[in-house]
Amino acid sequence: MFRTSDMVLIAVMVTAAAFTYKTKDEAENQLKAVNKIEAQIRFEEDTIDLLKADWSLLTQPARLQTLADAYQTELKLQPVDARQIVGLDALPARPLTIEDLTREASGGTADTTLDQILTGGISQ
Repeated sequence: MFRTSDMVLIAVMVTAAAFTYKTKDEAENQLKAVNKIEAQIRFEEDTIDLLKADWSLLTQPARLQTLADAYQTELKLQPVDARQIVGLDALPARPLTIEDLTREASGGTADTTLDQILTGGISQ
């Protein structure tokens, strides 16, 4: 009937078929992943192009001049004066913290709580 060499040959063929199927399945999964990444890249590129178009529309000189004229005439806004801009030497040395604000509001006393300062409460 079947010889040992035939059984070995059948086992080798089944193993080769299983390995081929596994390799094909992995290749298809990798191809799906590549297609998904390429679709995401196309989407991101389209989004970037859309943002560039919006930016170029928003920064058109004629549009900006129209807005400036509208703000000046309709809203009665004044142009920025050079004296309104604060120099670096006029800035505080470090930013104020909650403790600094608490100390200033309480006049240097430590018994005033932060809740009283923020809510305007009066200590009893």
